[in-house]
Amino acid sequence: MICTVFRLLRKVALVTGGASGIGESIVRLFHKHGAKVCVADIQDDIGQRLCNDVSGGLDVVSFFHCDVAIEDDVKRAVDHTVDKFGTLDIMVNNAGIAGGPNCWDIRNFELSKFEQVLDVNVKGVFLGMKHASRVMIPSKKGVIISICSVSGVMGGIGDHAYTSSKHAVLGLTRNVAAELGKHGIRVNCVSPFSVLTNMPLSQIPEDLRTEETKARLHNLAMSNANLQGVELSAEDVANAVVFMASDEARYVSGDNLMVDGGFTSVNHGFQVFK
Repeated sequence: MICTVFRLLRKVALVTGGASGIGESIVRLFHKHGAKVCVADIQDDIGQRLCNDVSGGLDVVSFFHCDVAIEDDVKRAVDHTVDKFGTLDIMVNNAGIAGGPNCWDIRNFELSKFEQVLDVNVKGVFLGMKHASRVMIPSKKGVIISICSVSGVMGGIGDHAYTSSKHAVLGLTRNVAAELGKHGIRVNCVSPFSVLTNMPLSQIPEDLRTEETKARLHNLAMSNANLQGVELSAEDVANAVVFMASDEARYVSGDNLMVDGGFTSVNHGFQVFK
């Protein structure tokens, strides 16, 4: 992709879970649009390789080890970004996990696994919002974007913990947007349909994660999509995040941008009447 317009020129961003998957696409596209980026992740080797690959030897992308479920890690990641690049304009709460295999039956869903998912997906977003606000409020500007999901607006798609967590992310987004508007800070989330990253693959047993299984999962997801002829990619989600982060969306706050090809706007069960 060649950027003819640098939508994030001279902006500074922090992306949690930025080492792989959708987060990696966000980091790469932010950089292409002129932003300086801090990648916060627990995957040290992958994250550092990404920074080296993206930066091209320039001091414009930085890695910081961060477990978003630990407040001190998030606080230090924000402080590192400000120390490294001088400010924080954009906070992207992207880090997330799913329940994993065998988490579809509530009778067998272990409380510890439920708590682990909410620690990352909800507490991690809360902490990102909290510490980004600490920097942004004095500046009277900033953008906070959280990656939500179609599971944040309807049930029956993800496991119980994941679905609960994404509903919570949407609620947090709206509530924090209501608070931070007076400080000139926009707070939104982006909700994609299925993107075949490592997270959805974690929902199946490890010994079944073959290339054939990946292809079957991808085909199944796309066959159940509403918009046909287009296959959703991580870069499509990243494009939506770039828009939300840019001045083109300067009066958009408290919103949940669906990147789902109309999936959640249709009751697919009614197809039988056709």
